[in-house]
Amino acid sequence: MPPIIRLATGDDAEAVRAIYAPFCDAVSHVSFEVEAPSVEEMRRRIENTLSHHPWLVSEEGGEILGYVYAGPHRERAAYRWSVDVSAYIGRRRSGVGRGLYRSLFAILKLQGFMSAFAGATLPNEASVGLHRAMGFEEVGVYRRVGFKAGAWRDVVWWRLALREPPDDPAEPLTLEQAQRLNGWAGALASGLPLIRTPASV
Repeated sequence: MPPIIRLATGDDAEAVRAIYAPFCDAVSHVSFEVEAPSVEEMRRRIENTLSHHPWLVSEEGGEILGYVYAGPHRERAAYRWSVDVSAYIGRRRSGVGRGLYRSLFAILKLQGFMSAFAGATLPNEASVGLHRAMGFEEVGVYRRVGFKAGAWRDVVWWRLALREPPDDPAEPLTLEQAQRLNGWAGALASGLPLIRTPASV
């Protein structure tokens, strides 16, 4: 079966955790978490995110290839048109990250969000390459902001403009509201052409 892109569910928690857990190890600086969340905690994170923001997985033959999600950029009300995004990929160099991100951004545009921000601990060539390829622009580096894997780490931050901000923006749609729009199916599937199957990699 060819890959698909779909909304995550709580039932994906175990597979999502399996992709994420290695980045929490003491030898990895990719995530600043020092202990992988439990399956139950991952289920809670997925379900809480989906109350308003998209969490997408790419799946092929029952295997989760990677996932992306969005969440609030900050808690203050004036930030509500901006989101933070993250990507974690199990199958590398197959377009999964780009495909998932393209679908995620299409949905975020549909919801009415204006800007997406992403951060990555340095060095991380894969993340830097992905975000540059998707059109993100670097906005700054937090120097020595976290201590992980035996060293102080820098975190680079990028911004992607999802749309031109109007002077009087409408409230962002919830995920449930966005799913009722005619453009939902197209937005969700928009990243599929970027994902290569093993035979074509």
